[in-house]
Amino acid sequence: MHVVDMSAANRKGLSLFALIMIGLGSIFGSGWLFGAGQAAQVAGPAALVAWVIGAVFIGMIAMTYAEVGAAYPLPGAMARFGSISHGPVLGFVTGWAVWIATASLIPIEAIAGTQYMSSWSFGWARGLVADGSLTGTGMATALLLTVALWLACYWSVELLARANNLLTLVKFAIPVLAVGALIASGFHTDNFTAHGGFAPNGWSAVLTAVTASGVVFAFNGFQAVVNLGGNAKNPGRAIPLALVGALSLGLVIYLALQIAFLGAVPPERLAEAGGWNGINFASPFADLAKLLMLHWVVTMLQFGAFISPNGANIGNVASAAYLAQNLADTGFFPKKIAEVHPRYGVARPAMWLNLGFSVLLLLTVGHSWEALASVVSAAMVVSYLMGPIAVGVFRQTKPDLPRPFRLPAASVLCPITFAFAACALYWSKWPNTGKVAVLTLVSVPIAAVVLRRRGGTSLRRQFAPAWWMVTFLLWLALLSALGSAEFGGHGVIPGGLDITLVAVSAVGFYFWAVRAGVQAHRAGLPDPDPVLDAPAAGTAPVPAPGQRRPETVAS
Repeated sequence: MHVVDMSAANRKGLSLFALIMIGLGSIFGSGWLFGAGQAAQVAGPAALVAWVIGAVFIGMIAMTYAEVGAAYPLPGAMARFGSISHGPVLGFVTGWAVWIATASLIPIEAIAGTQYMSSWSFGWARGLVADGSLTGTGMATALLLTVALWLACYWSVELLARANNLLTLVKFAIPVLAVGALIASGFHTDNFTAHGGFAPNGWSAVLTAVTASGVVFAFNGFQAVVNLGGNAKNPGRAIPLALVGALSLGLVIYLALQIAFLGAVPPERLAEAGGWNGINFASPFADLAKLLMLHWVVTMLQFGAFISPNGANIGNVASAAYLAQNLADTGFFPKKIAEVHPRYGVARPAMWLNLGFSVLLLLTVGHSWEALASVVSAAMVVSYLMGPIAVGVFRQTKPDLPRPFRLPAASVLCPITFAFAACALYWSKWPNTGKVAVLTLVSVPIAAVVLRRRGGTSLRRQFAPAWWMVTFLLWLALLSALGSAEFGGHGVIPGGLDITLVAVSAVGFYFWAVRAGVQAHRAGLPDPDPVLDAPAAGTAPVPAPGQRRPETVAS
């Protein structure tokens, strides 16, 4: 994810090309280094279908955020829609989910760089990974990379941000060159049909690959367009076009990477492994290039493994800090977390919080990119839920809201998009769904404690607009635990019926959520509207990163 000097952006306005580059640069973090290899192992050649499904899903989510993002051009906007639509409790729960998903990217990018370091020819490097997981030395190296990038941003984000365009071009060129080299080395078309056919593990594996194999993770960079698109010269035009442009280019490159990987694996290696399930490279493209004796490609990929993840992590550190600031500004995190250093312009207490969270993830579930990516992808899906709901609520409660971009057929597309998100969360498999539900719902008792200390409006009244989210996450976790074994469940609910239940019930939850938002507005629970209630000029104040906005308390 890219970091942009917001003050400069506000003066000049981001061009459409710049916004597309921000989105594309954010999409190419560590996802391209591991996504193709992991998806092939899970779904075989049908991984190609998983990339298309993932792009369509993220595209639908992105278009809902295009409407609300263009209407509310606020930095870190994805963490604020919940409070504008439903009030402080849901605002904190959804803001917490977005923060968890973003802060989790910090250690996963460091893990990606470490796993690719294991392909180096040095003896110590080969000891970083054993049996597909980081060793003690590997964990220490990942921790060192995390702290190093964190320190660089701790002293100054602006200095590193100046290299964004160059980093994007390099990140774009390396996978393109790798695709060309792998295909030119020998392309085996039989790989697409041998060893179980095109979908050797069934179509349920294709759906699982969408979330558990890093496909959703790879496309998550669209958030940068939404969060920074308000600073474009013409947000209503630029945001949707930049989203379509970045996602389309990203899909083309990811499909090319997947095709190159599937066709370049030597058939004899595939036979020895017993099919795609046995192809388990610690550094997929680098290890494959070694097999094919493409030494220059190995060197290029090893260089790219530092550029892509660690370059993306510059933005992750800054973005996670800004999200933590938002939660502090609304009073749910300690106020000290939002304090900005007068010289370096960064919220150092927020960065310390995120560093602690990164270390915790590294030491608990961060034993490999694959292990952490499945949980992070599920957390990302939870953070996407507010897009279609916010569109539905604002269409009813804020008819006069200026909308530079209007989602066509929103009354049909929004419930379908929400149902798609629910299915994607289910596809992430049990127990990942349960883990993410628990991680998200930890915010509920925190919200209760904070609101009780504030006093004023009763907790029952303030929690009313958020119960749909609590119930939804518990319901999805229950369905996941009882669902078919294909998605990690205990098989109580047979295959086919499980996904039908998820999709149909999700539509019901969508309308419950929209109704809850409408009722919250009637009760006066949401924060003052930053556009319609803005002083004097009636335009949305867009604070620079680190700038405090006035605290609002539901009354």
